[in-house]
Amino acid sequence: MLSKIKNQIEIELKNFIKKIDKLHSLNKISPFLFKHIKEFVLRKGKRIRPILFIVGYKGFAKKVAPGLYTSALAIELLHDFMLIHDDIIDKSEKRRGKPSMHAIFNRYLSNHKTVKFNGQDLAIVAGDVLYGMAMYAFLAIKEESKRKEKALKKFTEAAIYTGSGEFIELMYGIKKIDEITKKDIVKIYDYKTAYYTFACPLSSGAILAGAKQNQIDRLFQYGINLGRAFQIKDDLLSIFSNEKTIKKSALADLKEAKKTLLIWHAYRHTNKRNQQAIKRIFAKNDVDKTDLLKIRTILISTGTLEYARKEITFLIKKAQTSIEKSKMKKRYKKFINDFAENF
Repeated sequence: MLSKIKNQIEIELKNFIKKIDKLHSLNKISPFLFKHIKEFVLRKGKRIRPILFIVGYKGFAKKVAPGLYTSALAIELLHDFMLIHDDIIDKSEKRRGKPSMHAIFNRYLSNHKTVKFNGQDLAIVAGDVLYGMAMYAFLAIKEESKRKEKALKKFTEAAIYTGSGEFIELMYGIKKIDEITKKDIVKIYDYKTAYYTFACPLSSGAILAGAKQNQIDRLFQYGINLGRAFQIKDDLLSIFSNEKTIKKSALADLKEAKKTLLIWHAYRHTNKRNQQAIKRIFAKNDVDKTDLLKIRTILISTGTLEYARKEITFLIKKAQTSIEKSKMKKRYKKFINDFAENF
């Protein structure tokens, strides 16, 4: 089922880019902009969000409405919009193993020394265009107007909450590590990751299909818990995996001084010497592999690695429990149950 849905999404994505150009003449307005939006959107990705949107819909729909797959693209395009802006904030030069959007534009502008703007400025605008494309895509499904309106509200909430999550994460960067609570970190996980990656796609799809509110709530709670588990796993990969696996610098999170659940736990379960080391590394502008190795050693010695794994397992089981009594069609219920085990 996963590969079938994903393959259809890839086909629909290519067709949608052509359709948008035909309707709005993007290639005529700016061949340069259209070329790089198209390339960025069609880069290989997991397509988790549109897949879950489709599953959330088909799990409750009596029949599949025309335009379903185009609507599902909305959450992927929203994701791309956020990635472009996120890369600017994180000063990341790579995305999905290729140059980030602002890096592409900066490379182009390097031959134009007199311009008063930079690649980041152009990338912000490209992201805004993608947001407009996302809204256009969402409205494609031929479903009842009341359902579409309710689902659209859920979709726009995802943009609001994800942006807010990004904002509070940056603002928490002002705080010292010993001032940050677990509640603060979970709040970031919920708003920045869980809501729009899992909870929103599933619940939006179910809303469009006409599912009852208690069933929508079950899917939403599943998404929140799975999102928390996903983010903890991502934090682990960022610290312990090699760069080829995660397709970004292994030093990225340390450079940004991100206060993850791993850092929170390790700081509170180590000695003063290691606490000072964490503070020193987080204060540096030029973290290196020696700093990364030090953080890895602290995480292992404090039992944080094991703590994170147990937390992931707990959250996955909690997610699965929330859908045990779901009225979702069996094959789709099984899909999201298995998805939690293997994401």
